[in-house]
Amino acid sequence: MIKIDSQILRIALPSIVSNITVPLLGLVDLAIVGHLGNAVYIGAIAVGSMIFNVIYWVFGFLRMGTSGMTSQALGNRNIAEVLRILVRSVTVGLLVAAVIIVLQSSVRSAAFLIIRPTADIRAAASAYFDICVWGAPAMLGLYSLSGWFIGMQNTRIPMFISIMQNIVNIAASLTLVFVFGMKVEGVATGTLIAQYAGLVVGVLLLSHYYGRLGRYWNMTGVFLRSALWRFFRVNSDIFVRTLFIVSVNFYFLSAGAAQGKILLAVNTLLMQLFTLFSYVMDGFAYAGEALCGRYYGAGNKSAFRLAIRRLFVW
Repeated sequence: MIKIDSQILRIALPSIVSNITVPLLGLVDLAIVGHLGNAVYIGAIAVGSMIFNVIYWVFGFLRMGTSGMTSQALGNRNIAEVLRILVRSVTVGLLVAAVIIVLQSSVRSAAFLIIRPTADIRAAASAYFDICVWGAPAMLGLYSLSGWFIGMQNTRIPMFISIMQNIVNIAASLTLVFVFGMKVEGVATGTLIAQYAGLVVGVLLLSHYYGRLGRYWNMTGVFLRSALWRFFRVNSDIFVRTLFIVSVNFYFLSAGAAQGKILLAVNTLLMQLFTLFSYVMDGFAYAGEALCGRYYGAGNKSAFRLAIRRLFVW
């Protein structure tokens, strides 16, 4: 195995493990509410989680854009800019989260207008939404942190955070649903607890492994207009691309919801299996962002081209 292949796998494999836990967690949530004996609960989880998937996927540039720009700055050995990118991305993420929370009623109403769930599913999905919406700061903040870790060529930390989040989520959801009888609200609260647990652990690991970089910190230029323009210009393409993808998934959910709770529940399970493969492939996308960005930032054109060729092979 040539060196570039080992570099790709070193980044891709932990990312694949981390990504696989996402649809597996969705399956666990569905299994928990599925044992409550009413397809309405499965439909409610499907509708509620899809609303947040759309919201968070649309702002997925906070991870993808951050990883690419961080790896370029790292390749250029500009550690001060590496730190500024992190602060810039986290700040944007928290501002977006604040807007989502302020406009939560409008967001929920607009989503239900598009999906058109039945009255019983709508009521349960509203309960799920009203709890999980408060996790927006944790989720978008963690997107920025994860993207930064990947840009630093470190996918082990996001993998650890993701596994930890899933364990916390499963334990909390099982306890709240089967011990305290909270049903859909229990799954939503378990998700919320896990989201903030992930953010706290992410900040602690950032401080532990990268705290020494603090000596390079320079506040100058963090919110420089040209830097912010580049951040949004690069991420605008990712935003549009993601918008098209989530539109297809959102339509799939809407079409299923219009056919009733049973078909919606079945489509939800099928969609979880479909996304499982997609998340596996994303592991190599992360490797591409990290390695190609670093070689591009270092001006190493031959290594940049070789990395692209080997990523296509993988």
